[in-house]
Amino acid sequence: MVNVIGVRFKPAGKTYYFDPLDFDIKQGDSVIVETSRGIEYGEVVMSKKTIDNDQFKKPLKGVIRIATEEDTEKSKRNRELEKEAYKICLEKIQNHKLEMKLVEVEYTFDGNKILFYFTADGRIDFRELVKDLAAVFRTRIELRQIGVRDETKIRGGIGICGRVLCCQSYLSEFIPVSIKMAKEQNLSLNPAKISGMCGRLMCCLKNEQDTYEYLNSRLPDVGDKVSTKDGMTGEVYSVNVLRQKIKIIVTLENGEKDIKEYKVDEIKFKPKKRRNNSYKEDMADAEIRALEELERKEGKSKLDDN
Repeated sequence: MVNVIGVRFKPAGKTYYFDPLDFDIKQGDSVIVETSRGIEYGEVVMSKKTIDNDQFKKPLKGVIRIATEEDTEKSKRNRELEKEAYKICLEKIQNHKLEMKLVEVEYTFDGNKILFYFTADGRIDFRELVKDLAAVFRTRIELRQIGVRDETKIRGGIGICGRVLCCQSYLSEFIPVSIKMAKEQNLSLNPAKISGMCGRLMCCLKNEQDTYEYLNSRLPDVGDKVSTKDGMTGEVYSVNVLRQKIKIIVTLENGEKDIKEYKVDEIKFKPKKRRNNSYKEDMADAEIRALEELERKEGKSKLDDN
């Protein structure tokens, strides 16, 4: 067993684990630790806990110290330096006429490295740009190309729900989402309605997916033949997933048809294997391509590499 604390270096960023050693560290404290990028300043988001050693592939690094007032001031100065570096890098990009969009600049705490995050449609030859930046800042320079999801997480914004974007407020890692989730939740498959500010499928599709999968597994499909507890048989007319009720077209004794509503526990049916791509059946090729573009994978986030 080993004692660990959780440290985060960015708001809503990934949590990394360190050995607190003999320090009395509480949640909300700031600490100085060593990462693969060098000495870093981070916030403790998980107080000391005892965890099995088997959960960690490598030995944990220890906390160097609890951050002092001088450390906090240095971190604030780094934020100001990042603003200046951003302006200088923009000017250099224009001078070299590179087709890239600068998103954010980040100083490591010890100032031994400056990271420039950017987006671009393809590969960019930025070797001359790196030389120019190194000549100005006299330190290690790294240019890192990120995807549209990472860019949106950095810039932030308000979602169509009226709240701060999930990726900016609490999502530490991007969750895989798919068109199947929108279909399972009976949402419109209009790309404009199920895509976020990044132009990809909304991350919040995952929030209720497990619940909808369970509820849908208990229901027949529209058009299925079912039998009821009162001895009638009929065809499913509609289903209400959240209320777990089904409307069925039944034939009465006088030969007339009627629609009756039953709870899912009051009917019997043979479950069918659901098809993953059933949403494609009644859609035009252009609509299918638009949906598949939304589902295109961005890969792993490039923001966290400690």
